[in-house]
Amino acid sequence: MSLQMARIAVADGITRMASTPHASSHHVFDPERTAASLAQLRQALEQHTIPLQVVTGCDFHINYDNLQDAIAHPRRYTLNNTEYLLIELPDHAIPPNLDQILYDLRLAGMTPILTHPERNPRLQQDPTPLGNWLRNGILIQVTASSVTGERGKPAQRLAHQMLRDRWVHFLASDAHDVVRRPPGMSQARAWVAAECDADYATLLTETNPAAVLDGLSLSAQPEPRNLYEEENPDLPWWKRLFSR
Repeated sequence: MSLQMARIAVADGITRMASTPHASSHHVFDPERTAASLAQLRQALEQHTIPLQVVTGCDFHINYDNLQDAIAHPRRYTLNNTEYLLIELPDHAIPPNLDQILYDLRLAGMTPILTHPERNPRLQQDPTPLGNWLRNGILIQVTASSVTGERGKPAQRLAHQMLRDRWVHFLASDAHDVVRRPPGMSQARAWVAAECDADYATLLTETNPAAVLDGLSLSAQPEPRNLYEEENPDLPWWKRLFSR
């Protein structure tokens, strides 16, 4: 199945992927086992001449044990052993102390990337917390299938709103298999290019992901809309951010 998924990804134009098994109360994340499996996959990709690079990481769930371990070992859960950490919210809730959790992770040397917030029912009803997290330096990733409508209308509406407001830093496939959730981002990228602009589509699918996987800082990002209206509109957005 992994080789099938790799072929589908390559056919869609994908050149690099992060393998991100869940780290949750139900799925124990074992970096050593993951590394061994990834080594087998890389060997198989080379043997079958599939031009796809795969790196390690995890989909980090917020619970006490995970947080304590991540703070003690800041590169254990991150993407490709960089500073960037994928964080998944609970399906139907937002932890009441999430602001403090995100702050603690940043203080420990990690940069949280919030995955698919557009699929959270609480945020679909009220996306206000997203603005607060963005103003505090959190990065946001949206699932490609949300953009194309396969995740339902509420997720699609919020994804489109966030993209038009330039609140998104990454598009991701969130692929799980070859049938129900296969790899693929080209349709979502095409929507962003048509409805936002081509440069933003490239930023979300090439420039920013490459920087993350290489452990680099992100380049200058488009000015987010509807985020700082309560502050001095004559100041550039980055000055408003750092003057807080």
